[in-house]
Order: sequence, then structure tokens, then C-alpha cells
Amino acid sequence: MVKVGSKIFAFLGNAERVGVKCGKDRQIADEWLLRYPDDAAASAYIGRYGWNTLALNAKIPGDELFEAVDASYDDVVARLPRKERPAGQT
Repeated sequence: MVKVGSKIFAFLGNAERVGVKCGKDRQIADEWLLRYPDDAAASAYIGRYGWNTLALNAKIPGDELFEAVDASYDDVVARLPRKERPAGQT
């Protein structure tokens, strides 16, 4: 797992998949499932909160995977108390 402050923004325990927050709610995260039905799945236990597991080296373009990780980071940072945010991020 990868954290910013005290919050997780990505799960990297598997070389074939990455778990990221794909939106503020399940409805937004479901767009990934519709676009990539074979390579995206709602994450176990936390999927209802907008977390998806995305396959690496599959049909999801690399730039979209990077954007998903960046967006997950940005979403988590925005919810952190100011004292836990990285320097320069308000």
C-alpha cells in the first residue's frame, strides 16, 4: 500500500494489478468498469467507496493508469487535514 499522510491512495501488492480510488463515489468509479470490463473490477471490501482494481499490462493504456494513480493521490490529499498534506499542497 502507498500512503500520503495517514491515508492510502494506492495498493501495489500485486505486480499485475493496482488498486486506486477512481472517483468520489461508486457511480463515477463504475465508468472504469464499463470502459474496461475485462481489466477493471471494484475492489473487494472498499469498492463501494469508489476503489477499483486495474490490470497492468492489459488493455488499459499506460497514460490512463498513470492518470488514475495521480487522481487517486489528488483526491486523498484533498481530504487530508492541512497539517498532514505534503508541503506546497493546500
